[in-house]
Amino acid sequence: MMQKEIKTLEEGLKIKELKNLNGRKARVLLVYPDYTDRDLKGKMSGGSYSEGLASISAVLKQGGHSVSLLHLLYLHEEEDFKKKLRDKGEYDIIGFSVRTTAFPDAQTYIKWTKELYPKVFIICGSYHCTLVPGDVLAVDGVDAVCIGDGEYAELELCDKMSAGEDYTNTESLWFKADDGSFIKNPIRPLFADLERLPIPDFDLFDYKNLDSVKVDTAIVMMSRGCFYNCTYCGNSQFRNVYPNKKLYARFRSPQNAILYLKTLLGKYPNIKFINFRDAIFNMFPAWFDEFIELYKKEIHLPFTGNVRFDILTEDTVRRMKEAGCYTIDMGLESGDQEIRFKYLKRFMTDEMMINCSAWFHKYGIAQLTYNIIGLPYEDIHSALKTIKLNARMKSDRVVPNIFYPYPGTVLYETAKKAGFLPEVITPKCRVPLKQKQFPEHEVLFIEAYFMHFVKRYKWAFAMPEWLGKPYEKWLDFRVTSRFVPHKFYVFLHDIYAKVRSIAKDFLINKMPKLYIKLRVHKHTKKADK
Repeated sequence: MMQKEIKTLEEGLKIKELKNLNGRKARVLLVYPDYTDRDLKGKMSGGSYSEGLASISAVLKQGGHSVSLLHLLYLHEEEDFKKKLRDKGEYDIIGFSVRTTAFPDAQTYIKWTKELYPKVFIICGSYHCTLVPGDVLAVDGVDAVCIGDGEYAELELCDKMSAGEDYTNTESLWFKADDGSFIKNPIRPLFADLERLPIPDFDLFDYKNLDSVKVDTAIVMMSRGCFYNCTYCGNSQFRNVYPNKKLYARFRSPQNAILYLKTLLGKYPNIKFINFRDAIFNMFPAWFDEFIELYKKEIHLPFTGNVRFDILTEDTVRRMKEAGCYTIDMGLESGDQEIRFKYLKRFMTDEMMINCSAWFHKYGIAQLTYNIIGLPYEDIHSALKTIKLNARMKSDRVVPNIFYPYPGTVLYETAKKAGFLPEVITPKCRVPLKQKQFPEHEVLFIEAYFMHFVKRYKWAFAMPEWLGKPYEKWLDFRVTSRFVPHKFYVFLHDIYAKVRSIAKDFLINKMPKLYIKLRVHKHTKKADK
C-alpha cells in the first residue's frame, strides 16, 4: 500500500493513506445481511436473491475484478461472523449492503470486520445509504458510501485503486477524510439504456439453494425505479438524488428482458415459476404490451408480478392470463380512503379497486394485496376498513405489513412532526410508531388476524342482508371492542406463527415437491362464470 497526500475536491480535506493495488485487480467481498427474523441461528442455506448485488458483481467481473458473497441468513454472534469472514479469505474491498432495518446490525458487523482486517477498505451501499448517506459514512470503520446505482461507481473505484490513482473524486461516492469530515462527490447521471448492464451474476449466490429456487421459482427484475410519489416509499427520495431524475424509471428492452430470462433458465432449467419483482410491472403500457407477447411465445412459464390499479385495463389482465399469470400482486395499502388520499397520495377510490379486482376473478387469476398497518393517524377502526375493503375485493391472499418510517420520506416527516417517532427504533421493535389512539398491541392484533377477519367479512358480505348485517356488526365488535383481549390473542398468534415458520422452512428444505404442490393448489383459481 502506498502512502499519499491527496488534495481533494474540497479544500483542506485530506486522506493520507490511499489503497494502491499496484496493477493488481481488486478482490471484492459483498456482505448481505438477509433476514427479517433475527432469531434463525443455524440456518445453513436459503435466503433471498438480490438483483442489485448480482448486477454489481457482473459489472465488476466484466472489468476483471473478483467478487465473492458473504450471505448472512440470521443475526450472527461475533465469533460466528468472524469465523465466516476468515474462512472467506482476505479482500481489498468489503462492501456492505445496508437496508434501513438492518443498519444497526450492519454497524456491528463493520466493527468486527475492522477488528479482523484493520486495513481493508469498507464501502456501504443500498437503500439506507442513498436516503441518509451521512449517517452511514459517520459509522466508525466505514471509508466510503455509494449513493444511488452502484455498478459503475464501484467499477471506477476498483479500477483507480488497481491503477494506484486518486479515487476520492469518483462520482456517486462519498469518502471520509482524515479529520472525519466528508468528501461529497456529485451523483453520476442515470443511463437510460439498461442494456448497458450485463446480465446479472446469478452465480454470485448459492443460487440453487435460495429459498425461492428450492421451490422452482426465480426472482427477477426487468426494471429500475418508479415514477410515482407514494409518501411511504423511498423511491421518491431515491429519484431526487440524480441530476437527470426523469430517467429514474427504466426497463430493459423487451428483447433484452427475454435474453435475461433465457440466460437464467439455461443455467437453472429446474425453474418452473417466474416472480417479477419490478416496482410496477405495467408501469409503461407500450413496453408491457410488447414484452407480454414475447413472453407468451418464448417463455410462457407461470408468473406473478406487481401492478397498479389506476393504470390497469381489462385487456391487460386478459393478456397476462394468456401469458401464464397465475397470481397478481397489488398495493391496496389502506382501506381508509381519507388516509389513502391525504397521507399516502394514492388517489384510487374503493370502487376502482373493487372493479379492477373483478377482472382478476373473471379470468381466474388469484389476487394478493399488500396492506400497511400502523400508519400515522390510523386507529383500529381505520385499519378495520382495510380488512373490509379486502373482503369486498374478494382478495385471495393478503400481506399486512406494519408501517416503517424510512428516513427522508414524506410520511417519515409526517410521523416525526406529529411526535409519533421514538428517538431510536431498535431492531427488536415490532411497531415503530408510538400512537395513543393505536397502541402497539392493537396494531399487532390487526396484523396477526388480518386474513382471519378478511375471510369472515367475505362471508358476511355474501350473506342475505338480514343475516349479513348482524354478522358484520358482531365481527366489528370482535375487532374493535375494548373488551377484546388483544394482547392475549397476539401472544397466541406469536406461538402459531413460530410453529408455522418452522413447518414452512422444513417443507422448503426437506420436502420441496410437497411444498410446490401445496402452493400450486393455493394459487389455482377458476375463472368466475
